[in-house]
Amino acid sequence: MSKVKAVIMNREAIDRALVRIAHELLERNNGTTDLALVGIRTGGVELATRLAENIRRIEGVEVPRGALDITMYRDDIASRRPRPLGKTEINFPVTGMKVVLVDDVLYTGRTIRAAMDSLMDLGRPQQVQLAVLVDRGHKELPITADYVGKNVPTSRKEAVKVRLSEEGAEDEVLILESDEGE
Repeated sequence: MSKVKAVIMNREAIDRALVRIAHELLERNNGTTDLALVGIRTGGVELATRLAENIRRIEGVEVPRGALDITMYRDDIASRRPRPLGKTEINFPVTGMKVVLVDDVLYTGRTIRAAMDSLMDLGRPQQVQLAVLVDRGHKELPITADYVGKNVPTSRKEAVKVRLSEEGAEDEVLILESDEGE
């Protein structure tokens, strides 16, 4: 069991972070030419949709977006309980694109490594960038986000939970603390 230790982002903070990230994406990539957003299932898909909507409002352009399931690319697949397979939905050519992988929380970097492996099986992007809502530290691989909504130092006993309205929840980011040992 876990208990809520803190609410670190509310709806307004999440919205502000996603608008800022959209502006940073546009500035770094000189607009939307060859730009695509790919959300990592599960939490990144909704965030990629929100980023695409922000970019549409700012630039008046629809950027291609997709969803990537990485279940079969995880390096811990044999040690984890079985997870249902999601669907990879990328309806545009990846080759030659500047693909921005989008996820909710960056922790060890293993999810992102799996996402890059999965993406490379679909083509050869011109560039791969990473946007995350929360970077909580504790990297095990040399992976750093290009765009971060909020850096939140955490302990390994804590978890970061992103809840979004698309999932039927109130938009918020929580730090959860384990009840074990009390």
